[in-house]
Amino acid sequence: MSGLKPFLNYQEQIKNLTSKKGLIIGNLSFAEEKLREIRYYALIDGYKSIFYDYTTRTYLPDTTFEDIVNLYDFDEELRLLIFKYICHIEQRIRSQISYHFCDKYSSNQNDYLDPNNYNYSRRNYNGINKLIQILTYNANISSAHDYIVYQRRKYQNVPLWAVVNTLTIGQISKMYSYMQSDIQSKISHCYEAVNERELRQHLKVITDFRNVCAHNERLFLYHSHTDIPDTALHKKLGVPKNGSNYSVGKNDLFAIVIALRYLLPKEDFKCFYKQLKSIIFSYQKKTSKDNTDKLLSSMGFPVTWNTVLRYKP
Repeated sequence: MSGLKPFLNYQEQIKNLTSKKGLIIGNLSFAEEKLREIRYYALIDGYKSIFYDYTTRTYLPDTTFEDIVNLYDFDEELRLLIFKYICHIEQRIRSQISYHFCDKYSSNQNDYLDPNNYNYSRRNYNGINKLIQILTYNANISSAHDYIVYQRRKYQNVPLWAVVNTLTIGQISKMYSYMQSDIQSKISHCYEAVNERELRQHLKVITDFRNVCAHNERLFLYHSHTDIPDTALHKKLGVPKNGSNYSVGKNDLFAIVIALRYLLPKEDFKCFYKQLKSIIFSYQKKTSKDNTDKLLSSMGFPVTWNTVLRYKP
């Protein structure tokens, strides 16, 4: 218990930041307001990294409280933007899964509840059984969704195109990975320059980032436990390598930019890219070039990041 950090009130938190950590705070009332609104842990511990010397445990010279707040605000805007366009991908994959599965089988719920209509290999056995348990509960028991209850009562059948909306993006990603290869192929052909395996990899990484956004967690430093595949864009953009492996753009925020480039319709990606540049340039106006460079580096953005629209995937 002796190692526990003591509780500090807002004034003590501010004093600790200035006298012990060397942070410049010109407006004390503004600092206290933000600490009340956001929390010390979420704001200071979450967003100090690019401004902090972990050897001396103090802030770099000339770092202000506003620097940290500006980074927090940037991350919030970025999180909302990424979440919006991941939701576009989520909606599209739901549509493609339900369409191509029902096209091969039918709209009868017995078909998507039949494990034999998936790639029921030993590797997938447990995962498919778990997915079918979730689908069975959502279709036959759950009353959480009015449209599902309506289908159940009126038709005694809940088609896949309805029940697929009850699944999380993680469950959707797994469902795609369990589909038979001919259905996976048809779905992947709906996307530019992506095969079945690559689409599975993209969806896994997108799922991780989607969850970070949905839970309002720090985004700009996040790295997925899974990599997106190597792509033509990595090569065309001259993404740096460590040996034979790309050192960025695989599981970091720039990986999501690449994934969106492949999985969004072209006009959607143009809108996303325009908003992304606006958010970055807005942050750039509030801080130094050094801080902007550190931010872009921490997100895995290569120096050529702003030419991503110049090349075809």
